[in-house]
Amino acid sequence: MSENQLAKLTESIVQIDVDGAMEAAEAVFSAEIPGLDILNNSLVPALERVGVLFRDGEYFLPDIMMCVSIYNQVFERIEPELKKGNYTSRGKIMLGTVKGDTHDIGKNILSALLQGNGFEVINLGMNVSPEVFLAKAKEMEPDVIGMSALLTTTMPEMKHTIDLFEEAGLRDKYKIVIGGAPVTQDFADKIGADGYGAEAQSGVDLLKQMLA
Repeated sequence: MSENQLAKLTESIVQIDVDGAMEAAEAVFSAEIPGLDILNNSLVPALERVGVLFRDGEYFLPDIMMCVSIYNQVFERIEPELKKGNYTSRGKIMLGTVKGDTHDIGKNILSALLQGNGFEVINLGMNVSPEVFLAKAKEMEPDVIGMSALLTTTMPEMKHTIDLFEEAGLRDKYKIVIGGAPVTQDFADKIGADGYGAEAQSGVDLLKQMLA
């Protein structure tokens, strides 16, 4: 029964059915399905499917934003449960899509997977300037800063951000990792990033290794 409820929630998010998603979410909560199960077996699969639809040109940015909005509403309900019991954060990760880039889905999938794996995530959203990355790093004190880009034209903002941290004398204080469809290990090496994730799960594995 719980599998059907989770599947309905997933489908409602993918189909951008706000009312259906909220109804399915309430059914899932009423059934007392563990938050981690909701995250891993419904929310993350929903974002992954939405990402494929966007990649294939079937969904566009407004569709993505609606799906992510529904996801966020459900996630806010389960987030406290993810931190119950003997919860110990595996590290604080700050994520953002770089300046000029409004593509958010891959970063949000990574954010969800990281939270499901016990990391504390600060999600700055999209179109984040180097100055905002620096200011938020000073304020929030993350262990790792992750930057994402989906456009080759916005990839240089990653280097601009790293250069700004260098100028501020704070580069050695934070690990900086990058990812996104056009990003490569070679590019990460050239701009002086500390790590590169080819996709969301490899990003999780990289951060586990970094903060072990």
